[in-house]
Amino acid sequence: MTARPLAAVGRPHRLDVLIAGGGLLGGVLLWTMNLHGGPARLGLPPSLTLVALGAMSVAELLRRTAPMAALALAVPALALDITTGTLVATVLMFTDVVYAAVLYGPAAAARRIPLHSVLVTVVTAVALTALWQNPQVVTAVIGVALLTVAPAWTGLIIRNHRDAAESARLRAEQIALLAERDRTQAVAGERARMARELHDMVANHLSAIAIHATAAQSIDDPSATREALEVIRENSVQGLAEMRRLIGLLRDPKATEGAQEPAATPTLDGLDALLGQARAHGGSSGLSFVLDDARRPGGTDGPRPTAPAELAAYRIVQESLTNALKHAAPGEVRVRLAHERGGALTVTVRSPFADRPGPRVPGTGTGLVGMRERTALLGGAFEAGPVSGPAGRVWLVRAALPAAEEEEQR
Repeated sequence: MTARPLAAVGRPHRLDVLIAGGGLLGGVLLWTMNLHGGPARLGLPPSLTLVALGAMSVAELLRRTAPMAALALAVPALALDITTGTLVATVLMFTDVVYAAVLYGPAAAARRIPLHSVLVTVVTAVALTALWQNPQVVTAVIGVALLTVAPAWTGLIIRNHRDAAESARLRAEQIALLAERDRTQAVAGERARMARELHDMVANHLSAIAIHATAAQSIDDPSATREALEVIRENSVQGLAEMRRLIGLLRDPKATEGAQEPAATPTLDGLDALLGQARAHGGSSGLSFVLDDARRPGGTDGPRPTAPAELAAYRIVQESLTNALKHAAPGEVRVRLAHERGGALTVTVRSPFADRPGPRVPGTGTGLVGMRERTALLGGAFEAGPVSGPAGRVWLVRAALPAAEEEEQR
């Protein structure tokens, strides 16, 4: 354990300067008033008491910036003070240096100095008892303990409390950082969820509007134009209603509890109406839509999917039908629902594959991304792409949603 070089020692703390200055002035005052412990011993001149006082004052200046160097200077200064008269100011400053060495010194020194102080006290007690057969040995040993053990263990206790407080502060900062990170991730996740929900709700209606508007422009038939405008109006109203429902949920989720028109979450029971809309929109493009519910008779006797799984299945079918209206070749679009072993709900949508340079109407390009994210959030599996089948190439969308739960026993 080595002390820091003087070049590495910074400026003394202001409090240390006050302590050193106060101790030096007090010691000089006591010496001039001849208030010291007694005559000098070992034939040393009494004036060396002032030298010990000055050295101890220098050690006090270093108590915070170089505590181990201060202790190394204070020990011989105390020895010199005891042999030349013993000023109380020098002794008090020594106890402060021991305290500071434990409090501000290295961790290893903070562990060793209290133990060494106890050892010094015990050795002193044994030596005085053996050499000086006098009841005043007890007083002397108590004095040594007050000089070494008391300041050392006081510094250790305060240092432990300080380290515990610092650890608690660091833990609080780490918890705050983790909370902020969780909040940021939650906000990002909520934004992604909002984007998926908004896309899935509105894209279907906007695609139908674009397809019928294109047909109304290209066909010079008043009845066909009126029919297209009626479809456009219907999809516009439905899109606005769903947009209003989502905005109401985002602004105040509790507001819908007492509303006259509660915002119901779409379920698989609404697939018939969804396919009915797709038939109305895709008839002019040569598309037919078929629902094959192979879960169980009526689709209600099997395990009931959870609300998140049912919503995800509905949105996947909705987005698949929207993509079929945009991209599919004339033919049959088949939607199939089934239960796998273990209760997983599978959604499969097959549509005729059309190898064309672009869609009938432009889109956002995020439909497959949203379907994949919905499936991943439930821990399911998703695949989409062209496959070869008996009737030629088809575009296959398949999602397995392992989120079924047993029906409650009544």
